[in-house]
Amino acid sequence: MSQEREATKTPAPPEVPDLSVVIPAYNEQHRLAPTLDALTDYLSADEARWGSWEIVVSDDGSTDATADLVTARQDPRIQLVPGPRNRGKGHALRLGVAASRGRRVLVTDADLATPIEELERLDKALGEGNCAAIGSRSAPGATIGARQHRVRELLGRAGNVLIRRTALPGIHDTQCGFKLFDGDRAREAYAASRVNGWGIDVEVLRHLRRAGLTVAEVPVRWSHQPGSKVGPADYARSLTEIVRIAARSLRPADVFAALLFLLMSVALYSGRFFAPAHRYLPDSMRDQNQWEWFFAVTADNVAHFRNPLFTDLQGFPDGVNLMANTVMLGLSVPLTPLTLAAGPAVTLSLVMTLGLAATAAAWYWLIVKYVVRGRIAAFLGASLAAFAPPMVSHAHAHPNFVVLFMIPLIIDRALRLCTGTRVVRDGVVLGLMAAYQVFLGEEPLLLAALGMLLFAAAYAVVRRDAARDSWRPLLRGILIGASVCLPIVVYPLVWQFAGPQSYTDIEHNPRSFNSPLALLSFAERSWLAGDAETANALAFNTTEQNAFYGWPLVLLAFAIVVRLWARAQVKALAFTAVAAAFLSLGREFRIPLTGVTLPGPWRLLADRPLFEAVIESRVAMICAPALGMLLAVAVDRLLTARPLGTRCIGLLGVGLALLPLIPAPLRAVDRIDVPAFIADGTWTSYVREGESLVPVPLPDPGDAEALHWQTEAGLAFRLPGGYFNGPYGDERVGIYGAEPRFTSNLLRDVRNSGDVPPVNDSWREQARADLAYWRAGALVLAPQPNDGALRETVEKLVGGPGRWVDGVWVWDLHQRGPA
Repeated sequence: MSQEREATKTPAPPEVPDLSVVIPAYNEQHRLAPTLDALTDYLSADEARWGSWEIVVSDDGSTDATADLVTARQDPRIQLVPGPRNRGKGHALRLGVAASRGRRVLVTDADLATPIEELERLDKALGEGNCAAIGSRSAPGATIGARQHRVRELLGRAGNVLIRRTALPGIHDTQCGFKLFDGDRAREAYAASRVNGWGIDVEVLRHLRRAGLTVAEVPVRWSHQPGSKVGPADYARSLTEIVRIAARSLRPADVFAALLFLLMSVALYSGRFFAPAHRYLPDSMRDQNQWEWFFAVTADNVAHFRNPLFTDLQGFPDGVNLMANTVMLGLSVPLTPLTLAAGPAVTLSLVMTLGLAATAAAWYWLIVKYVVRGRIAAFLGASLAAFAPPMVSHAHAHPNFVVLFMIPLIIDRALRLCTGTRVVRDGVVLGLMAAYQVFLGEEPLLLAALGMLLFAAAYAVVRRDAARDSWRPLLRGILIGASVCLPIVVYPLVWQFAGPQSYTDIEHNPRSFNSPLALLSFAERSWLAGDAETANALAFNTTEQNAFYGWPLVLLAFAIVVRLWARAQVKALAFTAVAAAFLSLGREFRIPLTGVTLPGPWRLLADRPLFEAVIESRVAMICAPALGMLLAVAVDRLLTARPLGTRCIGLLGVGLALLPLIPAPLRAVDRIDVPAFIADGTWTSYVREGESLVPVPLPDPGDAEALHWQTEAGLAFRLPGGYFNGPYGDERVGIYGAEPRFTSNLLRDVRNSGDVPPVNDSWREQARADLAYWRAGALVLAPQPNDGALRETVEKLVGGPGRWVDGVWVWDLHQRGPA
């Protein structure tokens, strides 16, 4: 009976080895044998150290004798996992690790470029509580013997940089083929992998990271071995796999948020977005024409290898200092192919629509990273930061104040510097980011720096311990950033402030400050509560409604600050918003409903270098991201608040405060047709090489339609006058438009008044001098208000009637003798 029981016993399960070594192999008959010898000799020599072991060779459909070489060993500790066809290193590793049984799993390449003796270093790191220890050729202490070809080495470094930026921040070398894992974690991670190529290392390590497990990067010895299976096409395939891995790791909520931002931006521009060349935003006044011209002239300069910092196509013959006019070279230069192919109207439309959405997405990313983790709260906060009334006001035609996606990235880099972990690297990146932002818009960068300074000052007061720990690395990083940024921007800035047609200062509208009422009122484009009459009374034009947050949002912000005052972050954000709002009130402000006028805090900055050219009402734009972050903190708190009644009342209050601020789509109208005289090229018969075409009246900030003529004509003729910032007089004070001359002033006055002046010989002589200065080939008068008075005035000035040609009146100055 006992013998029967003995016979029916279940066979004992095979012993679980202490270590499994997994080797992916494809046509490795020449390199695999020495590798197997080295592994077995090393592991057998010190079994007390390594315990029981197994070697798993995962054959990836080899067509040589690789499989026969393994089976010929006849060692039960060495097994072959055959693959029916070649599918890639990732597929082979997935099969090999799945077949392993060890408590630890070592993954190594068939060439054993990292000697097996380095296993001790990895095992020590694994024993310190990490779930994986990976060999690294980039970690301090690593030793490189025989090196790869220089091109392959550079491609490998570039790939590692890409991996760190997109998938695995903090790991410098993911592709070294020598990795030790906890066995169960390895089998779980490789089973969850999907890619079949070289990108599997990234995918597996990312899986472990996302599971909250620690991965140690260990410096090892490494030498390049001949016979590598990595070909040129494998780099492209790996790049594709990394992109796929990064895309799969995106949270659906984040993708949905980005799509919503894009839809919101398209809805805002819906009146023009689908027909940008034929629609105009009238509330932009003349700015849309100006910005389309900026993109067009930059593309023309780049295409013809001309200086992108200057042109004489406008303001002829003196020209325009483009660097002093914020032409956004950081976008207008790289988008040159699009501008040349589709036209500047399309480029401007895409830049403003996509730029606004990208700005919202950048604020969302920053809020999620530093403020709250809740995606709903972050979405609402980023929406307020990017679509606040001041942003919508500038969305009419100020892309330099709409495309602000670099600002959150710069803030992030500054916050990284405060940790003191990688000061040099972060300082260099900060410098490059700041340099790029200079070519997107200097004034937004200055305002962002002011906002960051206000926040840092407040945070340092409430968190002195954090300030003590962070000020040194922050200062060091800023100095490093400045040393990187300045060499890049010094020449353009010297050109801007001392080059041709530069100016020293510019006089803004005397109403370029905010009234306290403007902070509490609603903007014109607010969908439900917009009040054009009130907004126009409190701001000097529709593109400069830089406050108008509305009293409900101000009350909500006050309630948030009172309720969450204990948080240092809330205190610093509140101080930033309040200080920016007060600075935006200008040199002095009047208390509403009283006759009391007080000195404004802007008086302290108004005449300082850089700040002297800032429109002070724009400082209130700093409030938008500060209020957005406060809103995110409050909503995140409310979504988890108990009891339910408190949550509902709180969210209702948030909704009531935000609802009046939802912007209506920007108004768009059909664009004025370009006269056939320009569009059909008839003008070429009247304007010779080196001459200019003179519109009547000359283009200026009041009427810049001629800039549209010029862009439609491919910038083939020059214009005197124009709409840009340039110098005036011996002191070179900045003004809007070209330096006025007698004739340009006269024609402008007739356009505005409709009165024909008494032209005398002295005026005619002055007109001849002005036309000679402009090297005028022809005067062109298109149909417009008061065109009869303009026509009569020009006839008196030049001494004869014009001709009606293709929809315009033309005075050919060549037929009247030299000007």
